[in-house]
Amino acid sequence: MATTTTPSEPVLKTSQEDPTSLLPKKLARARPLFDPEIVRRATAASFAKLNPLTLMKNPVMFVVEVGAALTTVFVIRDIFTGAEGVKFGVQIALWLWFTVLFANFAEAMAEARGKAQADSLRKTKTDVIAKCLRSGGKIEQVPGSELRIDDVVVCDAGDLIPGDGEVIDGIATVDESVITGESAPVIRESGGDRSAVTGGTKVLSDRIRIRVTSNPGETFLDRMIALVEGAERQKTPNEIALNILIAGLTLIFLLAVVTLQPYSVFSVAQAGSGAVPGVAVLVSLLVCLIPTTIGGLLSAIGIAGMDRVMQHNVLAMSGKAVEAAGDVNSLLLDKTGTITLGNRQAVEILPINGVAGEELADAAQLSSLADETPEGRSIVVLVKEKYGLRGRHIPEGEANFIPFSAYTRMSGVDFEGRQLRKGATEAICKFVIERGGEVPGYFQDMSDRIARSGGTPLAVADGRRLLGIVHLKDIVKGGMNERIAQLRRMGIRSVMITGDNPLTAAAIAAEAGVDDFLAQATPKDKLEYIKKEQAAGRLVAMTGDGTNDAPALAQADVGLAMNTGTMAAKEAGNMVDLDSNPTKLIEVVAIGKQLLITRGALTTFSIANDVAKYFAIIPAMFMTLYPALGKLNIMGLHTPQSAVLAAVIFNALIIIALVPLALRGVKYRPLDAASLLRRNLLIYGVGGIVAPFPGIWLIDQLLVLFHLA
Repeated sequence: MATTTTPSEPVLKTSQEDPTSLLPKKLARARPLFDPEIVRRATAASFAKLNPLTLMKNPVMFVVEVGAALTTVFVIRDIFTGAEGVKFGVQIALWLWFTVLFANFAEAMAEARGKAQADSLRKTKTDVIAKCLRSGGKIEQVPGSELRIDDVVVCDAGDLIPGDGEVIDGIATVDESVITGESAPVIRESGGDRSAVTGGTKVLSDRIRIRVTSNPGETFLDRMIALVEGAERQKTPNEIALNILIAGLTLIFLLAVVTLQPYSVFSVAQAGSGAVPGVAVLVSLLVCLIPTTIGGLLSAIGIAGMDRVMQHNVLAMSGKAVEAAGDVNSLLLDKTGTITLGNRQAVEILPINGVAGEELADAAQLSSLADETPEGRSIVVLVKEKYGLRGRHIPEGEANFIPFSAYTRMSGVDFEGRQLRKGATEAICKFVIERGGEVPGYFQDMSDRIARSGGTPLAVADGRRLLGIVHLKDIVKGGMNERIAQLRRMGIRSVMITGDNPLTAAAIAAEAGVDDFLAQATPKDKLEYIKKEQAAGRLVAMTGDGTNDAPALAQADVGLAMNTGTMAAKEAGNMVDLDSNPTKLIEVVAIGKQLLITRGALTTFSIANDVAKYFAIIPAMFMTLYPALGKLNIMGLHTPQSAVLAAVIFNALIIIALVPLALRGVKYRPLDAASLLRRNLLIYGVGGIVAPFPGIWLIDQLLVLFHLA
């Protein structure tokens, strides 16, 4: 039963197991491909997937299962009637069932990896006792499962956060390793873009009040479990299109094989010799003709693509998002923290003519005292180090501090009759002119020179007097130019998004090597830019972490939200980066392309390796009726029975042989589309044609050697 206390009363601590000890260091750290636990789970699931209602979702393998069942029925009939060829029929039936099981195993392996990760996450779920704030300021202890949206809870140091929410009061360090796998704590505070907290994480210091934003069963952790487990994985558009294609091919070959039976009866009657192919042979022909390889691996490829994204600690809300990443044409990257190191630092102070450096330094420091941004703090540090001016204590009531605002683009203080302001040059120049002051003509040249060098100029004024400029420097990350060049080789156009003025943006863009930039960008500008790109037929990806990024994240084809960002941003994006690393989007794009290339490569291989099966099985079927077809037996297979059986066995074994490639993915190299196509055709097209010949020949030799055919 719930109990009520006043805030002054001690709240009993509930013994809770720390969930961080139950998880691996990463959400989806890659297990060995054939981990015994995963193999056992996949093997059991392979038999469960034999249910026709389940297998109907895969038309190709459903046809194989029907063929296997039909062959089994006729084999059982032959056993009871004492007909010839029972040994051959039994082997064909067994290998047809193996074909279905191997295809099921490929999909089950991909799913089992996700289920193993989901089990680890599920262990972290515990019904935390929440300290819910009621009217009158009283704290009521309630189970976390009873919390509802808009409830307010209080969390002290050592408490587990009972549900997803937004910090509405206070600041604290939070251990999020239960979600991210990273041991370093993060800061969560009210307001701004770092107010979102996740249920199951742990408060390490201080006290915060949290407004709950999700009902039980709808938390971020619950969604992670469902997505990692693959329960909500929907087929992507390309996957659906490929399914339709191979289903159409299956239907065509099914009709062709069905007509062979009456055709064979007629031909034998006309020739007066030969033999009509049995059901086992006809089913074998059908299974070898239809694209069973890609049909058996298609689902596994898609599920494994999501798994590879999760191995990079990115949570994809759907397989469609991963696939869309592979088709991205334009990549929108925030300048600060993505292309550059992040916090700009003050590097020099430049007074205008007639103003002493000490006077400018003093005004810059005083006007930055109310600026809590990293840039504002760096000005205070620079002035202290270069001019020896230390922060002064100004008694409350003797000064009016003006905090930095994104709307006014300045900060300052009204002190001892002075109006000290520091901020964007346009805003400060307007401030000076409005008070009857003048802006020297050379001031704009000073500002432009800093901007062209890649820096950011901030003007400083004392009422109507313009004093000078503070030079902020933003450093481009090492290797960024090479990564942008890599994107260009992948056929992706990079666009830098920044709130800086156009000159500064142009200098940073040139240094980083991006293809385009959008300066002085507002949330509306970002949204309109994405719409314009999409109207031109391009797929757009972008990163974001703030509520103001939510519209653009929702509009983008791939929206990667930072886990440290607001709940609005995470809800708007279709991916969440648990490490909150904006450059991760480049890896996500590469994984998406790897998914598409893997699917294309295995489709090419599947269609190509059918050619060799034709040379094995068609001569075997009709050689007695048409002896001239013996010339097509270029592999020199021993008997019609050994040829058919060898083709069916190879058809089954090639699926299981390609499972590691389907799960790991084809190695991706940043090449243009034409080069990728040539590589695909050379390796998987030619390889698909060549590989079955020695494979079928070797199996035929073994069958004869062990008297199995």
